[in-house]
Amino acid sequence: MRIAYSVLVFREGDAHVAYAPQLDVSSCGSSAEEAERMLQEAMGLFLEEAHRMGTLDDILAEAGYSSAQAGELRAPELVATSEATVEVPG
Repeated sequence: MRIAYSVLVFREGDAHVAYAPQLDVSSCGSSAEEAERMLQEAMGLFLEEAHRMGTLDDILAEAGYSSAQAGELRAPELVATSEATVEVPG
């Protein structure tokens, strides 16, 4: 089975962080490419462990995944990213 997911990459100091928002999994690396490779590994381990524990179907359903085609699940569509600010009292 193949499971699709979105990847957001941002900088945190000298590190790059790759984040899969649909399943709330992240990883980091010294470059964007390394962070994405590490995220793919982290996603594989996370999904493998969820399958082993018998919770994979529940996790995917709660995250809003749906069948795309035989053997593939589609992630909920990421439609926008933006930056915003909020005033903090004090």
